[in-house]
Amino acid sequence: MPDSEPTTTTATAIRKSAVARYLQLAALFRRRIETSEWPVDSRIPTVEELAKECGVANMTIRQALSLLEQEGLIERFRAKGTFVRKNNRRDLWCEVQTDWNGLLMARANARIELLGSEADATPTDIPAGTGELAPSYRHLRRRHSREGQAFLLADVFIDERLADRIDERDFTTKTSMRLIADIPGLKIVDARQTLTIGSADPEVSELLGVLLGDPIAYVQRVAVAEDGTTALIANGIYRGDTVRVEFKLT
Repeated sequence: MPDSEPTTTTATAIRKSAVARYLQLAALFRRRIETSEWPVDSRIPTVEELAKECGVANMTIRQALSLLEQEGLIERFRAKGTFVRKNNRRDLWCEVQTDWNGLLMARANARIELLGSEADATPTDIPAGTGELAPSYRHLRRRHSREGQAFLLADVFIDERLADRIDERDFTTKTSMRLIADIPGLKIVDARQTLTIGSADPEVSELLGVLLGDPIAYVQRVAVAEDGTTALIANGIYRGDTVRVEFKLT
């Protein structure tokens, strides 16, 4: 059965995207559960109703719902309908801090997994307008998770001369900024953070457990030492469904 003509803004947006329609719909329906638009234990609209709303074939809706069923978010019953069974993302918010003290704080109950460590590395995505690059860097690839759910993939580059002064046990317990802030005698004179929005590529999809094309937040943190050397470049990728940025305006 071919997809029907678009009848809503949602349907029009789905048709314009290059991402597979069932993946877009799975993300849309997942979001409705996360925001309690579809509360736990409620019955969601029928396949036919969703197909009409989204301007797609019934089979496309079924494919999207199958993904949510595999995640345990919904349960389908013949002749009774489809019901929301759990909302397991509401408490996974990871707040991206916007001040120095906040950047030093580790996420409560978070676990940091060291996926790799490389000496004499060259940073990727070097920011403009910061300090001079150090002769070489220690590259740490780390994955942060909470309650078994990965929420951050980070590539951390630390001036090799400073990395040698860090206890290796700290690589799995401290935030990137904390790693250098705790180095005795090191003075940080400039620190900045930028955030941009993107979508998950195949590697990020695999390591963070998200669907290909799902929204993610790229966060880059840079710290410059007193001698003008860029002491740290940390490139983080957060799951878009777990990150929150909050600014205090007064």
